[in-house]
Amino acid sequence: MNRQNVESVTIWLNQFKEGQTDAVQPLWNAYFTKMVTLARTKLGTAPRVALDEEDVVASAFFSFCEGVKDGRFPKLDSRDDLWSILFTIVVAKSASHARFEGRQKRGSGKVIHASSTEGDNSAADLLADLASLEPTADEAAIMVEDLKALLDGLGDSILQKVAIWKMDGYTNREIANLLNKSEPTIERKLKIIRETWKRTKASD
Repeated sequence: MNRQNVESVTIWLNQFKEGQTDAVQPLWNAYFTKMVTLARTKLGTAPRVALDEEDVVASAFFSFCEGVKDGRFPKLDSRDDLWSILFTIVVAKSASHARFEGRQKRGSGKVIHASSTEGDNSAADLLADLASLEPTADEAAIMVEDLKALLDGLGDSILQKVAIWKMDGYTNREIANLLNKSEPTIERKLKIIRETWKRTKASD
């Protein structure tokens, strides 16, 4: 994203928060490719039968827009806040989609389409599963706050960057290159992150 787009994102974001729905399209255009890349990374080798990465991204962006309109993201003042929210929702929906496809594979070995099983219990189950792919705006806001709390709990900006890059699909080598560090150093930092988050989870 070039400097002009970076500055424009803040303007579009503020316009959307103020109720100017015309700002939604440029925000979508600015982040579509980045969100699709993230979704594709998170979906990995999961089958693309019911939904693909673009469907996941469209669903995530819709949840984001609904959350903004309902005022569920109080900490949304910059492009960094925006990406944090989009990142969290895309990751959550990608994980839900992968679990859904896994359940279908373990069941009949193929996805049962609701249109071909009208009146059948399996159709209702499928619709229920599809609904579970849609975290509500409230749930998305909670996930964002949970992620921010975990990152804040690391207490170190470098550890926070490593955690975000790792969740974003970067390899240890790529992170090492970004920080001009060795791979063993990155591995040690990831170990610290995992141990810190385990302690946080144990204390909840």
